[in-house]
Order: sequence, then C-alpha cells, then structure tokens
Amino acid sequence: MRSQFRLRIRIVLAALIFVALLAIGRLYYLQVIHGAEYDQKADRQFASGGGGLFDRGSIYFTRKDGTLIAASTLATGFLVAINPQVISNPQSAFELVSRIASTTAISKETFLAAALKKNQVYVEVAHHLSSEQGAALAAKRIPGVQVLKETWRYYPGGTLASQSVGIVSYGSGDELAGRTGIEAKYNDTLVRSGDSLYKNFFAQLFSNVGNLLVDTENVREGDIITTLEPEVQTRLENDIKEVNQRYSSRESGGIIMDTKTGAIVALATFPSYDGNNLQTVNPALLGNPLVEHVYEFGSTMKPLTMAAGLDAGVITPQSTYNDTGCITVDKYPICNYDHKARGVVPMEEIILQSLNVGASWIATQLGQEKFRTYFTKYFGEKTGIDLPGEGRSLISNLSKPQQVTYDTAAFGQGIAITPVQMIRAVGALANGGVMVQPHLVSAIKLDSGITRSLDWSKTTQVFSAAAAQQTATMMTALVDTKLENGKAKIPTMSVAAKTGTAQLTDGRGGYYTDRYFHSFVGFFPSYNPRFVILLYTNDPKGVQYASETLDATFLDLVHYLIDYYAVPPDRGVALH
Repeated sequence: MRSQFRLRIRIVLAALIFVALLAIGRLYYLQVIHGAEYDQKADRQFASGGGGLFDRGSIYFTRKDGTLIAASTLATGFLVAINPQVISNPQSAFELVSRIASTTAISKETFLAAALKKNQVYVEVAHHLSSEQGAALAAKRIPGVQVLKETWRYYPGGTLASQSVGIVSYGSGDELAGRTGIEAKYNDTLVRSGDSLYKNFFAQLFSNVGNLLVDTENVREGDIITTLEPEVQTRLENDIKEVNQRYSSRESGGIIMDTKTGAIVALATFPSYDGNNLQTVNPALLGNPLVEHVYEFGSTMKPLTMAAGLDAGVITPQSTYNDTGCITVDKYPICNYDHKARGVVPMEEIILQSLNVGASWIATQLGQEKFRTYFTKYFGEKTGIDLPGEGRSLISNLSKPQQVTYDTAAFGQGIAITPVQMIRAVGALANGGVMVQPHLVSAIKLDSGITRSLDWSKTTQVFSAAAAQQTATMMTALVDTKLENGKAKIPTMSVAAKTGTAQLTDGRGGYYTDRYFHSFVGFFPSYNPRFVILLYTNDPKGVQYASETLDATFLDLVHYLIDYYAVPPDRGVALH
C-alpha cells in the first residue's frame, strides 16, 4: 500500500516538475527570445487605427568559419502618423516635424494632403525615422502627431548578393511578402503569422518527438542560413563590376560553387541594385540573369562534347582527325575561329586550340541519337536551384534531323542555356562525371534555436569518372601551356579551364559578326577539385575573344580562393 502511495506521489511530483519546466521555458521564450517583439506590439496598441508590426525571419550569409552574418534582417525605428481631426494648423505642424525628420523621410506634399483627410483619425505620413529622430519628435508633443515604433526590411550589405537575397515589397494587395530571390523562394519560412509568437514555442518544443503531438511539416517558421560566403561574394562582385565597366558590357556575371556538394559560395551579376533603395531601382534588375536568362556559351561547351565522346567510346584521348580548317555541313560552313587547317591532330588539340571543326567531328562520331542523349542529360531539366524563375534551356534544335544543328551545338552555338545549368554540367567534369544540385540555402534555423539542414544530396551521373578525368587533363594542359602563353601555370596547383566566345544572335535568325558573348569555366585542383568557377560578360566592346576579357579575372579568383581557403597544393611538392 505504502509503495503504491509513494509511486503515485512520485508520478505527481514528476508531472509538476515537467509543468514547471514548461512554464520556465515558456517564460524564457516570451521574455528573452521574443521580449522585444512583445514590447513593440504593446507600443503599437496605443496607435488609433495602426496596423500590426511587421515581422519576418532573417537571412544569413555564412563565413568560412561558420559565423553567420546578416544579409536580410529587420531594422527598428519610428513612423510618424497624424490625426487630421486634431491638427488645426497643418503648415505649422509640418514645419515643427520637418525640423527633426529630414525632408527625405517626410515630404510637405504628403503631410499636407494627409491633413486634409478630416474623416480619418490616423494617417501615416513618414517612415524609417531613426531612434534619435523618433525620440526628439516625441518629446515635442505636437498635437495630432503620433510617433510610433516600426520595423522594416533592411539589407546590411546594400548591393551585396542583392539579386540572390531578393526583396520584400507589396504585391497587388496590401501584403508585404518576398517578391524575388531567397525572400520569395523561402517566403513561407520567413513570414511570421500574427499568432506565431504564441504557438511556435510548443510546436518547436515537440517537433522532434516524431509526429505524436505536432505535425513537423507545419513547424516551418525560422531564419534562412545560406551557403553564400560574404568575403568571397564581395570579391566576385568587385571583379565582375570591373570587367563590365572596363569593356562597357551589357552585363557580366559569375558563380563559384563547391564541386562536391553544389553549395554556391558566391553568385554575382552587374549591374545590380541596393534593396534598401527600391524607389530608384530599374525593375529589370530585380531578376537574376544567372538563373533566369539563357545564352549561347560558345567553346566552353567543347569539354562537355569531349566527355560525351570519350564516355560513349567513339573516341579515345589518342584518337586523331584531319582538321581542314573549314567544312560544309548541310550546305552551311563550319570553320575554326581563324579558318586555318591543323592537319592530323589528336583530341587534346580540340581543347587546346579550341577547334570548331574538331568539336563537329566528335558530334559526327557520336551520331545524333547519342549526342542528343548526352546533352539532354546535361541540360534537359532545370537544376532545381532554390531561386525563383529558373529558366529552361533552349535545346529543341537537337530534335531536328539536320546534322548541322548537332555540329554547331558541339561548340556551343544554336543552343542556349542558363549559367547555373552550365556550371552544374561543367561541375560534373570536376566531380567524377556526377552532376550535383546547385543551391544557396543550407539550413533553416527555427526560433527555438534548432537548426535543420536541408537535403541537397540528389545527383545525376552523366558520364564516367574516366571520361571526366581525361577531359580534365586536356583542360589542365590548356592552362599550363596555352593560357597567357603558359604564364598562367601555377607550379603548386593544377587548374583546369576553358574559354568560350560565341557570336550574339541578331534577332533575325542570324548572328552579328562583331558582337560576342564571352564565357570562362574552370576548376581546381584539377583532379580533386574544391571549386568550379563560371564567368561571363555579355557584349563587351572593343574585344573579340574571352581570353582577352576573362582569363586574368579567373586566374586572380583562383589565387584568391587558394589563399583564402588555404587549399593545399597538389603538385610540385616533395612527398615525405
């Protein structure tokens, strides 16, 4: 009897302790984690007709040491609202307000127009005042003027990764939501519902106890942790901007991606914009060309053609062909860039000398069906990158019976793909023939402090590891012997690369003879790569070849990444 009594007491005591711990956790959650939010909500209750306080999760860059740096967060300040029924002298009230709030924060026209709305008691006339301005204005106690706390979306880096991070703005209705970039793609995670402060604690508390108490799929509000490294992103943006301005290009861009995981550490285009000043932004810049736009890439396609031929067994590295400088296919001429014949040459020369006739010859050896199969593997589907508006490749030419469409596709003309599709495919050359899934977000950090990693393990084998290594060897020889006349070679590090120069379409079914799209792809170390890099510049002025516009930038980035990440040397070092 006594033992049963003691057991009951212990059960009751355990239950009380459990409830007490929940209460303590709840208090901590309310007063510490979300104390500031409740404080702001309380302040807002004094505003007649005031709306709810804007709330949204943050987006973070991730430094190489794992430190999180805010890319998109909330700024706190003050707004000014007036009661038109109380203000008797709008001109005098505006002058008092404008002495403290600058004219950039409040305009005379807006203030006076609001003061005429005598049927209303609450009209907001200015936003984003600093704490100092708000305190000073509140101290004036101007009749009919209210100063209230507010929060708004703020991008500490300004233009840094702006086209990837995205923006928050009003849509067709009155709802603030992510409209581009990560802000849009992960809007459901970043958005905060009105009662989220009350429900999230218990939802997240039990989110790891199977599905017995809470559906874990519904526990999704949190902060976004990206793979973007702010120092590398800054470096890439500066380099891309310099290229674009030097050659007066229409636009330029670049991607740096981890070859094994698909994590993008930097993704940049120029021109760009500052998400903090949307009033002055050209709407055309809000999208992301690296994900949304398609381009004909030119000779950077040749390593993928080479890998397909090697994998299919229709060629070997020792295979040769007779290069005549120009050939005619379906009545169309196909020529090397200089129209010169090379005679009988091995496969490596197709990469080293960027021979169009050689790439066309490989396409013929593959045959249309095999060629189409490989290029459909490369570009037939979207990459699934976690950014909105991903473009679809234009490879319908590969369903036509004319051989010329396959021959030109072999050297990157007549088909158009997105830069992110291109880097994924080239990444397979650096990753044993396996394409990984490019992505910018690594994890979601819930309000409870729990961090949930996202699964980006999907891969696609597009050719063999042997074909990848053989092609990488040719691309490495290009850097060692041809790029900058051999001066680009790094004695302690193997680097594989390929340039590309494509004529721009004239919109009438033909090509300009003096306007080009330049691209550059490469990875290092060549046989156990850490990063793959893609660069492009669209319609540069006064230059013809990508080796003139992008090779120095690519090499500078390689040296920078080797130093920044302390990538160990892979050659020229004595083994002990």
